[in-house]
Amino acid sequence: MRSLGPDEQALWARVTATIRPLSRDLQDLPPVEEKAEETKAVGRDVSLPSPKRQAPVRPVRPSPGSTLDGSWDRRLKSGTVEPDRIIDLHGHNLDQAWSAIDRGLDLAIQRGDRIILLITGHARPGEPPLVRGRIRAAVHDWLAVSRHASRIAAVRGAHRRHGGGGSLYIVLRRN
Repeated sequence: MRSLGPDEQALWARVTATIRPLSRDLQDLPPVEEKAEETKAVGRDVSLPSPKRQAPVRPVRPSPGSTLDGSWDRRLKSGTVEPDRIIDLHGHNLDQAWSAIDRGLDLAIQRGDRIILLITGHARPGEPPLVRGRIRAAVHDWLAVSRHASRIAAVRGAHRRHGGGGSLYIVLRRN
């Protein structure tokens, strides 16, 4: 691997100064400061943003299992619950899936739904996990940082009759 030259280092510094966390929740992102520091690189002036940044505020999440009582977990594990709303993410790319989840949670909260069945799909055997299952891998992180995170009581794996490993139950808190 070769080292970067002075021009390349200056360019790379400009690029990395614009990087933001992978959060789609805009209220958690720190404001970008517009101040620039001047540096000399091989006879050229290169403006670099100030490196001062604050870490995004993470919502405090309760420990796993502390949000539902035992009867809820038994009902979810046995498959005796019926979802109030179903969000099916088949055929969506990552951005479309995020939008569908956000819209579905909005509607569910507005209508007072309690249990959402989120269908992400099963990983197909034989295909690399990087090609398939990206939505499933991102769902828990999306839900944790979404604007609806405070309204989510629990996320549990779905019963076989509701899709098993390819689906999740999202249990919303009461109003």
